[in-house]
Amino acid sequence: MEPAKNLPVAVIGAGPVGLAAAAHLLERGLEPVIFEAGPVAGAAIEQWRHIRLFSPWRFNIDAAAVRLLEQSGWESLRPTALPYGGELIDNYLTPLAAMPVIASRLQTGARVIAVTRRGLDKTHLRDRDTTPFLVRVEHADGETRDHVVAAVIDASGTWPTRNPLGTSGLPAIGEDTAANRISSPLPDVEGRDRTSFAGRRVLVVGAGHSAANTLINLAELSKDEPNTRILWAVRSGSAEKVYGGGDADGLPARGQLGARLRRLVQTGNIQLHTRFGIVGLKTLDSGVSVESVDGRTLDVDVIVPCTGFRPDLEILRELRLNLDPAVEAPTELGPLIDPEFHSCGTVPPHGAKVLAHPEKDFYIVGMKSYGRAPTFLLATGYEQVRSVAAALAGDHQAADIVHLELPETGVCSTDAGTSCDVPATAATAVTVEAESGCCAAPEPAFVGFPTGLAHGRSGN
Repeated sequence: MEPAKNLPVAVIGAGPVGLAAAAHLLERGLEPVIFEAGPVAGAAIEQWRHIRLFSPWRFNIDAAAVRLLEQSGWESLRPTALPYGGELIDNYLTPLAAMPVIASRLQTGARVIAVTRRGLDKTHLRDRDTTPFLVRVEHADGETRDHVVAAVIDASGTWPTRNPLGTSGLPAIGEDTAANRISSPLPDVEGRDRTSFAGRRVLVVGAGHSAANTLINLAELSKDEPNTRILWAVRSGSAEKVYGGGDADGLPARGQLGARLRRLVQTGNIQLHTRFGIVGLKTLDSGVSVESVDGRTLDVDVIVPCTGFRPDLEILRELRLNLDPAVEAPTELGPLIDPEFHSCGTVPPHGAKVLAHPEKDFYIVGMKSYGRAPTFLLATGYEQVRSVAAALAGDHQAADIVHLELPETGVCSTDAGTSCDVPATAATAVTVEAESGCCAAPEPAFVGFPTGLAHGRSGN
């Protein structure tokens, strides 16, 4: 960053990882400018504030952010408590965003629409590494302005770009025209969105914990609204991977979730449809007809798409990136998290070296760094930005030695009996300078929409 040392570092996104990146940059004496598309910090989490995290507070907050908050007399959170998404916002992100050193550098309602090098498209190489970045932003006042920065950390996440319902990576035929029958990925079925689900035929599509949360919340709704009918469609031959490790799970809330879901299916409260790959949606006067590959159909009123997410790479079109061809994560990270083969719910701690691209001083971090892979580890995201901030500051020794404190767990995917299901004896601090195998560490806490796959899809 020496040629552009007087310019700020752009941080795209003011979620947990984006604000942590800003805190680490400030500790390193670097100047961040934070662009958040939503009206407030943590705007994406606001959409699922009713969802409780599986992991306790101590694994959901960043060390540099806490050091900053403590300067204002912020009261530390009970480390063993399991927060809701709303509590993550109200008790952590909002106070952090309100800190003067963050607030003065945070621009909300600022949607980044492109990142490039000033005066250079991606075909030009000469002086590229020493040319500042240009970040084009649509601002809340309606103006579009260009910002010149020394480096870019993209922590924009994947929430706005869910995967389609179709089986081939494309929207199912008729999916676009049925948009008014498709909800957000994690609707608040007992609260804000209750009227859209009460007494309706609801189809939940997907085999991750976002699906499990929604199904259980729908079951609670049906106690008061007995005409509510709950259907669940998965592509695989069973839902065992969603049920998880039960009592063997080191994150008890997650194990309890799977056990409860299993009981609801067994008692008939939830109607499970396996091997139901969706190929078409036909909008009817009374709802929508959903067709599977084998010709089966389900007539429902509303569909909840718990199909995962993918990164929006369009804003990065003029940058030189190295992305894994399958999961669209940085090339070195992709094989470690590819759900086709990866069976563990963890990945070795990694930092700036693994996240680097041919585009010098540009990094994708947080959930977006995992591309299409279904599990993002919040604690891992915090370690990513610590390392990236060190690299941008020129402290390559600190950037290269990555470390992560991990909670004890009995399994490292949501299936019991994987190749990695050796219980840890205690919470472990892991420090690595070279990448290791998938089972090098117990599973970190996570936030988002994880799925566990025994030996990957290739093991099915």
